[in-house]
Amino acid sequence: MVDKVSKETRRKIMQSIKSRSHLEDEVSKALWKKGIRFRKNTKNLVGKPDISIKKYKVVIFIDSCFWHACPYHYKLPKSNIEYWEQKFNRNKKRDQEVNEYYLKNGWHVKRIWEHELKDDFNGTINDLLLFIRNSKKDQ
Repeated sequence: MVDKVSKETRRKIMQSIKSRSHLEDEVSKALWKKGIRFRKNTKNLVGKPDISIKKYKVVIFIDSCFWHACPYHYKLPKSNIEYWEQKFNRNKKRDQEVNEYYLKNGWHVKRIWEHELKDDFNGTINDLLLFIRNSKKDQ
C-alpha cells in the first residue's frame, strides 16, 4: 500500500511525535501525589528511563504497545513491512539490553505496558508503589 502523504509530510508527522507521553505524565502525577520523588526522562542514565530514583537504584519504563511490540496488541503495519520488522526487533533488543545493563549493575527495573495503565490505572500505580518500597528495603 502506498503512503497517502508525501515523504516530507510523513517526515514532519514523525518528527512531531513527542518523546514523553500523556500516560507518563499521568503516572508521574500519581506517584508524586503519593509522596514518591523521582526524576523524569533522565538523559544520563542508560535507555533514558521514564522515571528514575537514583537513591534506591530504581528505573521505570512505560512501554507503548505499538513501539515496543506488545505481545497482546502488536500489529505489524501493512506497508514497508521489512522496515517495521527491523524497527520493532531492534526496539525489543534494545529494551532487553537496557534491562540487562541495570540488573547487572544492581538496579531495580520495572517495565509496564501502556495497556496495563489503560486497563487498571490505580492497580498499576499500586504495583509501582510496592515495587519502589521493596526496592528501598534492598538499599
